[in-house]
Amino acid sequence: MENKPDVANEKGISSRSASDDVPAYATNTGSHGHVYEQEQLSFATRYGVTAESFKRRPDTGAEDLLNKTLKPRHLQMIAIGGSIGAGFFVGSGSALNRGGPATLLIDFAIMGVMIFNVVYALGELAVMYPVSGGFYTYSTRFIDPSWGFAMGWNYVFQWAIVLPLELVVAGLTVGYWNSDINVGVWITVFLVFIIFINIFGVIGFAEEEFWSSVLKLGAIITFMLIGLILVCGGGPSSGKYSEYWGARLWYDPGAFKNGFKGVCSVFVTAAFAFSGTELVGLAAAESENPAKSLPGAIKQVFWRITLFYIVGLMFVGLLVSSTDERLLGANPLIDVAASPFVIAAKDAGLKGYDHFINFVICISVISIGNSGVYGGSRTLCALAEQGYAPKMFGYIDKAGRPLPATIAILLFGCLGYINLSASGPVVFDWLLALSGLAALFTWGSICLAHIRFRSAWKYHGHTVDEIPFQAMFGVWGSWVGLILIFLVLVAQFYTALYPLGNEGKLGTAEDFFKSYLALPVVLFFWICGYLWKRAGWLRTSQIDVDSGRRAVDWNRINATKAEIAAYPTWKRVFYFLF
Repeated sequence: MENKPDVANEKGISSRSASDDVPAYATNTGSHGHVYEQEQLSFATRYGVTAESFKRRPDTGAEDLLNKTLKPRHLQMIAIGGSIGAGFFVGSGSALNRGGPATLLIDFAIMGVMIFNVVYALGELAVMYPVSGGFYTYSTRFIDPSWGFAMGWNYVFQWAIVLPLELVVAGLTVGYWNSDINVGVWITVFLVFIIFINIFGVIGFAEEEFWSSVLKLGAIITFMLIGLILVCGGGPSSGKYSEYWGARLWYDPGAFKNGFKGVCSVFVTAAFAFSGTELVGLAAAESENPAKSLPGAIKQVFWRITLFYIVGLMFVGLLVSSTDERLLGANPLIDVAASPFVIAAKDAGLKGYDHFINFVICISVISIGNSGVYGGSRTLCALAEQGYAPKMFGYIDKAGRPLPATIAILLFGCLGYINLSASGPVVFDWLLALSGLAALFTWGSICLAHIRFRSAWKYHGHTVDEIPFQAMFGVWGSWVGLILIFLVLVAQFYTALYPLGNEGKLGTAEDFFKSYLALPVVLFFWICGYLWKRAGWLRTSQIDVDSGRRAVDWNRINATKAEIAAYPTWKRVFYFLF
């Protein structure tokens, strides 16, 4: 098999070949000094529990000063279970009520196709260009520096708002067991817990995500097994599923509800449920070897979408009626009694299952809150390093923590106490509106950055064969993802103008902005970015595809491909999927 040349060296770019102990995609350049400096620190200092750990980390010539301690198992679980939270466990109930069981499956499947292509596009870029702080830098490099500014600050803002929301949700979830304790007490408890996790830096985030993902996936698998038994009529004799149940709810009250508007109204819930999927690309910058572990983690997204979202929600639609009044819930933020998983368990006569689901939801929302601190702080740190934010946020201590950036995001958690006032729910409605569609702009930017990268890659004389990890459906997958995101934004615009239940009449200005406030916020950041950087849309000829590129050992890559080609068919299929 023909060996690919080291194109980086041909272009005059600093590059080194991979050593024998390095996987096929080479390590980050300049990382030896970083590893050496880390080895000189005590265990306690490396994990952030000594006074020494809070001092600034010296520049050792590494590409970035963040830790490289995430293991493949961490990335695998962040990819497969990291973003599963209240949007899936409870939000799916309100989506079922608005659109019916068929709409629930169709909308989540469409969003699944979109996020699948987004994550693969992100994986290709992240393996090709290892950067700290994540994917907004791809918007800066391949689209428009001012748009990159907007996407970076939009992402920080999104997670800064999500943190107090999740703290309140966690407090309300605990109230399911004891409503006499003021929710402010639980907000304090959970905020302190998240602060404690972040003391240990990226490894604290990774371990919390790993074990909470194990719990969430276990809960969903358990529900799917229980759901299969209940649909077949194997439930307890005291419950409603003690006889063959089948798909009767798809006939009465029906598979669809509220027609086309119902389909449009469920998209935003599906988008919220998938929010955070892109964090695997952000976490890759702090993994031991992202070029080896990231492609494997990316592949797991397919299984999460197919097994956990689609199959899990199929059983939800089979077991719970879209007209069930319990789906509306008593609280606009979260009400575990409104979870279709809990409703199905109660109707089946499964005692104690609602408490188990409540516990899982509580862990899930804390996990999402912790993800908010991680995603927001790393992006804010990267913005500072790029000159898009005050330099103080670029401070990284000896434990590898972006300390000022982390503290800044944690301070936003105190907004959760607003909910204690009489006007708190009103304020929180607007906070939720600010973060509602923000993820869609992030995902669209990733797809567009990938499209423009491929265009510039070809313009500068490169071929697709020179890309070590390729998106499964190439640039066409990113076009599909981008078009689907545009259609979802159009659908949300339609329901913002003509809200569900308004009988074809225009809604109020408040209705519109509560559904579409993220757009003017993004446009505001874009204008600020243009005024700051005085830079606009990049021409293809202006896009740099060579600097900062990961060095690649093509001999090892070709040897690996030859080895895979020699596998029996079943083994090649297994490798392709996992």
